Amino acid sequence: MIIVMKRKADEQELDNVIKWIESVGYKVHLSKGVERTIIGAVGDERGKVALKAAENMPGVEKVMPILAPYKLASRESKEGNTVIKVGDVEIGGSRCVVIAGPCAVESPEQLMEAAEVVKKAGASMLRGGAFKPRTSPYSFQGMGEQGLKLLAETREKTGLPIVTEAMSAEEVELVERYADVIQIGARNIQNFALLKAVGLTRKPVLLKRGMMTTLEELLMSAEYILASGNDEVILCERGIRTFETAMRNTLDISAVPVLKDKTHLPVIVDPSHAIGQWRFVLPLARAAVAVGADGLLIEVHPEPDLALCDGAQSLRPERFAELMEEIESIAKIVRKEYAQ
Repeated sequence: MIIVMKRKADEQELDNVIKWIESVGYKVHLSKGVERTIIGAVGDERGKVALKAAENMPGVEKVMPILAPYKLASRESKEGNTVIKVGDVEIGGSRCVVIAGPCAVESPEQLMEAAEVVKKAGASMLRGGAFKPRTSPYSFQGMGEQGLKLLAETREKTGLPIVTEAMSAEEVELVERYADVIQIGARNIQNFALLKAVGLTRKPVLLKRGMMTTLEELLMSAEYILASGNDEVILCERGIRTFETAMRNTLDISAVPVLKDKTHLPVIVDPSHAIGQWRFVLPLARAAVAVGADGLLIEVHPEPDLALCDGAQSLRPERFAELMEEIESIAKIVRKEYAQ
């Protein structure tokens, strides 16, 4: 249920409504917009009859049920779009933010070179995996905490905020210590213990869609994070598994406008993991920006042929620079400002 307060409702009236909601066993999620305040009341559906009584309280304009199963992620629960600030970077605002870097942290030299390359080309944030979930147990699994330390050192030298993945609930505290944004990978989209753990942090969470996850399931996973208290969730479309074998996955470009219709959360696109081949990353990036994505997640490696992880889909520095130039013009057409 959501309780919409009147425009001129004062703080005392708001406080009284919050106390009433809590008294009938619901959790309160407050959203203060420019025009009015919306209170999300989340809890057992059996209590919604009692909650309806809030409609008669001073300062309340109306009480409305949220029909979607994802209550806090739904458009009804918040006025306007969620804009997530990471340092000076805003995700979900007027700019199309580009997050770029290698699939995995391999060495201090590799990471620093990649960071300098993506920053020079105009990327706003640096991505890099310290823990790598791989299909084969014999593939490179990442550098662990040493990789996190290298990411933090690179941030200090370049000023780029870092995005890196946590793979288990036990890792969250460690990753939170180093990261600016905690990524939840596609394989962990329904690892509910992990979702609850990042929900208890105060770091933004980049939540990737699973290979066989519907949009409703993606939003329900986001709901776990939101319901645990963390309202800074970034959704990421990264391709789904279909019958087609010509590419690694099928990028669901329609997911961007559909998600933007259903939720207030920012939506970004990872064309690198979707296609799995570097030569198709640029056209998919163009398409993602054209349909209104709030950002892109791009894999870039100084020497893709020597990469320990996903070299086939990683862009060389000169190709990444080309991508950044091309999306600038598209971003301007769709009324976004290119992120410098």
